[in-house]
Amino acid sequence: MHSNSNSFGISRRILIKAAGASAAVAAVGLPGRPFAADPIKVAAIYTVPVEQQWVSRIHKAANAAKDRGDIEYVYSENTANNDYERVMREYCEAGHKLIVGEVFGVEDAARAVAKDYPGVAFLMGSSFKPDAAVPNFSVFDNYIQDASYLSGIVAGAMTKSKNIGMVGGYPIPEVNRLMNAFMAGVKEVAPDTRFQVAFIGSWFDPPKAKETAFAQIDGGADLLYAERFGVSDAAKERKVLAIGNVIDTQADYPETVVASALWHFEPTLDKAIAEVKAGSFKADDYGVYSFMKNGGSSLAPLGTFDGKVPDDVKARVAEKEKAIKAGSFTVEINDAEPKSS
Repeated sequence: MHSNSNSFGISRRILIKAAGASAAVAAVGLPGRPFAADPIKVAAIYTVPVEQQWVSRIHKAANAAKDRGDIEYVYSENTANNDYERVMREYCEAGHKLIVGEVFGVEDAARAVAKDYPGVAFLMGSSFKPDAAVPNFSVFDNYIQDASYLSGIVAGAMTKSKNIGMVGGYPIPEVNRLMNAFMAGVKEVAPDTRFQVAFIGSWFDPPKAKETAFAQIDGGADLLYAERFGVSDAAKERKVLAIGNVIDTQADYPETVVASALWHFEPTLDKAIAEVKAGSFKADDYGVYSFMKNGGSSLAPLGTFDGKVPDDVKARVAEKEKAIKAGSFTVEINDAEPKSS
C-alpha cells in the first residue's frame, strides 16, 4: 500500500535511468498502432522504498514498459509528504509527460500542481475520485478484492484453530476492502472462524508488524493475513501459516506462505501510456484495471502448498475464479473498517 510519512531513516534518493529518445508528441501515431514510435518521459514519485509491496508493483510495471521502449522512466523513493509537491513540480519542469505516484496524504497539493501543468498527465494512487475541474489528473488503486477473496477460501481450509490474525497498516479503504474480501472468502469455507484485526499505524515498520503478529499468535491464531512486511517473519518463527498480499513471498517463506493475492499494475499503466500517446488522456478512475477480469490481480500459484491444500478447495477456487473472470460472480467491495470478532 502507501505511506503517509517518511519515517524510515533512509535518505531520499532520486534514481535517474539513462535517457533515451525524446518525449513523444501527443496524438502522434500510425493507423493500427496503439503507441507512437518514440518513448514518452515518465516519472514516478514514491513515499516509501521501491522494495515495499505496493510500490514494487508499480515499479515493476514501469520497468517493463521501459524495457519495451514505450517510456523513459525515472523515479524518486522515500519522498516525504512535505516534499512531494516540490518533486512533482521538478519533474514537470523537466519535461515529463506522465507523472505516476501516490498522493494519499497530499491530495490537495497534488491536484494544485496538476492544475498548474495542464500539459502533463497525472496518474495517482488516491482515495478520492477524479475531478472534471482537473482534467489531466486520473486516480487508481489496487482493487484486488477478487484475489483476496480467493486467498481467503484457501485460508479457511488451512486454519485448524479457526482463529486468524490480520495485521494491516492503516484502516483506510484501500486496506479495508482487501481484508473484508479475505474474511468473506474464509467464512465461505469456515463460517465459525474468529478474526483478530490490528493496524500498526505505519506502511513500513516490519518490527512492529512482527510484534503485533506474535501477540495474535499468542491469542490463538494459527494463520496470519500478512498485509504488512514482518508478519510472515513472525509466522515462520512460530511455525504457523501466512497469506500474502500484493506480492508473492513464498520463495522466501516456502513452509509458511500458503497463498498470496497479487496485484498487477501493468494494465493500469499501459492504459495510461496509450492514452497519453494518443493525446486522449483525461480525468478518469483507473481502479477497474486492477480487477481480476481485466488482468489486474490474480491468486499466486500454491507452489509448495499445492499438495497440502485439499483438492475440493482448489476446485472451489478455480470455479470462483472462472466466475469472477466471466462476470457471473462479483466480490463485494466493502471499504468499512474490519473489526475483530
